[in-house]
Parts: sequence; structure tokens; C-alpha cells
Amino acid sequence: MTQQLLDTEDYSEEIVTELDISHLVIEDDTPVDNFQSEVQQRLLVEPLCSSKALPLPFLAAANVGLFYKLKGEPIVPDVLLSLDVQRAEDLSQRRNRAYFVWEFGKVPDVCIEIVSNQEGDELIVSQRSQRKGKALCKKDIYAQIGVPYYVVFDPLRQIQGETEMNGALLRVWTIASGRYVELTPAEGIVEVGQSVWLETVGLGLNLWEGQFEEAVTRLWLRWCDLQGQVIATGAERADRLAEKLRKLGINPDEV
Repeated sequence: MTQQLLDTEDYSEEIVTELDISHLVIEDDTPVDNFQSEVQQRLLVEPLCSSKALPLPFLAAANVGLFYKLKGEPIVPDVLLSLDVQRAEDLSQRRNRAYFVWEFGKVPDVCIEIVSNQEGDELIVSQRSQRKGKALCKKDIYAQIGVPYYVVFDPLRQIQGETEMNGALLRVWTIASGRYVELTPAEGIVEVGQSVWLETVGLGLNLWEGQFEEAVTRLWLRWCDLQGQVIATGAERADRLAEKLRKLGINPDEV
């Protein structure tokens, strides 16, 4: 810990100028997830970074530790979005390599969990986690620290019990008086094309079926505008521009 010791004839006063985070594990090199979850994370981050869907600055990141206290493990959302903040330039400094709430001055605005199995603790604490002494599921933790929007996407229908998704593919909660209330309908989002609007973020989330990075049609979660139109990736915008050029008789490969 960086400290400054002020000594006078009458007193000694210790002033803390930087928090000691040397004991925190900010990178553990654990494999991220399965293929679909990894690609889904990218589909939620890249369109925001390559488009003008949100005013700068903002931070969109996948699988980065969210540290909200000095002792104990962080929570690691699959995707987080935080408005009006930006990464520090010097990423060699430990305090700049993860999302430390005290460094950014706020919690993220949105935390998204993509369900890949029944052990993720998204809505209830799994038996495995209970054996490890965990008492709170991710939803409880996000509510406790005041994350405005919590999103759970269950594309493979892994957690469909009555106390979990209960038939829904997508559920979204928003904070109100220190607790989460569901923003999505009672039945949740269940069909392709349905969306939910996150008012204070200025974006929505939409269930979309299509091809992304491969010639296979799958179900995806995507950001959208108020009309439900998905925010295009950089590649999609490039393809649309190329098609317009071809209609004008211009070869996009020669531009």
C-alpha cells in the first residue's frame, strides 16, 4: 500500500493514497466457456464498440472480474456495460486491468449472464456452490451492489425450474428500492423478435435468430434500438455497404 507518513512534534498521521489490491486474483487463466457462450459474448460487445449506438465514453467487456469489495472473490459477468466510464491508458497497472468499482466510481449499468450449464448460480445457488459455502446467487449479489439491470439468457434451456427461468429464454430485472423487479413480462421473453427496453441505458435487448461467424443459424441475444432493430456488427455494416455499391455498379473490392 502506498502510504505517506506525516510526522510532527505532536502527532503522527497515516494517509492512505492507494488501496492495496496485491492480494486480489484479477486473472486466473481459467478457460472462458463453451463455444456458443464465447461467441455470444463477442456478439454483445463488438457491435457497441464498432457502432455509434452509444455516446462515448462507455465500457463494454466480456468475462472481466467485477470487484466490489476488498476481501473475497469478485463476481464475473459474462458481459458488462458501464456508461460514462473508460479504460485507463496504462494497462500494466493492476488497478487498471479489472473492473474495480472504487476505481471507476460506479457499478456497471448492465450485467449479463449467459447460461451454459446448471452450475452457474445465475438465479439460485447450485448444490456445488452450497458445498463451497456460498450463500448468495449472482442475482442477489448484483442487487446487493446496485447494478441497475441484470440479464439472464438461457439459449440452451439449461435452468428452467420454477424458481429459475420457468420456460423463458430471456429475463431482465431492474433495481427498485434496493431490490430487483422483473422488467420482462411474467412469462419472460420466449420468442425470436421479442425485445425488452433498458430505459436508462438507451438500448434494448432482442432475441435474434441468424448466422454469426459461421454458416449455421442459431439463437442469439443482441442489442437493439427502440424499434427492435438489432445493432449491426462491423462486418454486417460492411456487407450492407458492399451490396449498395454493387447495385450502383461499383465493385466494392476495387474501392
